[in-house]
Amino acid sequence: MTATLVAYRWELRKLAAQNRTYLGIAIAAVGPIVYLMLAIAQGYPHAPLADNFGHTGIAFSLVVFKLIVVIGPAIIASLVAGDIVAAEDLGGTLKTILIRSVRRGQLLAAKALALYTYLAIAMVVFFVVATVAGVIAWGFNPVVNISGHQLTALDALLLGAASVLVYLLPVFALASFGLFLSVATRQSVAAVGGTLLYAMSLQGLAVISAIKAVHPYLLTNQLTAWHDLFQTPVTGGAILRSLWVSAAFALPPLIAAWVIFTRRDVTT
Repeated sequence: MTATLVAYRWELRKLAAQNRTYLGIAIAAVGPIVYLMLAIAQGYPHAPLADNFGHTGIAFSLVVFKLIVVIGPAIIASLVAGDIVAAEDLGGTLKTILIRSVRRGQLLAAKALALYTYLAIAMVVFFVVATVAGVIAWGFNPVVNISGHQLTALDALLLGAASVLVYLLPVFALASFGLFLSVATRQSVAAVGGTLLYAMSLQGLAVISAIKAVHPYLLTNQLTAWHDLFQTPVTGGAILRSLWVSAAFALPPLIAAWVIFTRRDVTT
C-alpha cells in the first residue's frame, strides 16, 4: 500500500506537468459558460430542473449535466485515461519506472487512482463554475425539484454537490475502459478514440427500442441517476443501481488491464 501511494503521488505530479491534463480541466470550466450564454440567448432547454432557469441559478449545473450526458464526460475521461499508460510506452519510460521498487500491479493501481482523482477534480471544477455562473445570472433562490416540490437554495446546493458524486460513478467506469485500452493498445490516439467510440456505442444502444428491457442497466443511463436526489420522496433506487452497474462495467476492463500489464514483456 505504501508503494502504491508513493507511485500515486508521482502519477499526480506527472499529470500536473502535462498540457493534456489542463485541456480537460479547461473544457470542464468553459463548458458551463458556453451553455449559460446559449440558454440566455436562445431560450431555456427542455430538461429536468430547467424550469428553474430565470428564477435561480442553483440548478444550472445539474441541467448542464443532463445536456452533456455522455459526450462531455467521455471526452474528459478519454483525454487522460487513453494516455496514462500508452504515453509511457510511446516515450520509452515504462522500463525505467519498473526497475524501481514498485510492482506492476501497484503501478497500475496508482495510475488508476490518479485518473479517478483527475476526473473528480474536473467534475468539481465544472460544478463550481456552473453554480457560480448560474447564481450570478439568476440568483441564489429556492429550487423546484423534479416532483414539483420547493427546496431551499442551501438544500438544493448540498444535493447538487451529492449529485456530483453520483454522476462520477459511471464516469469512473468509462475511464476504466479507457485505461484498459491504454494498456492494451499502447497507443494514445487509439485509446482516446476507442473510449469515445465505446461511450457513443453505449449511447446508441440506449435508443434501440428492441432492447428496452436492458436500458436501465446500460452504463450511459446511469449518468442520470442523480435525478433521484431531486425527487420527492427520495427513493435511492436509481443511485443504488448506478453503483452496482458502474462497478459491473468498471471491473472487467480493470481486471483485463491488470492481467495484460502484469504479464507484458517490456523491452524498450
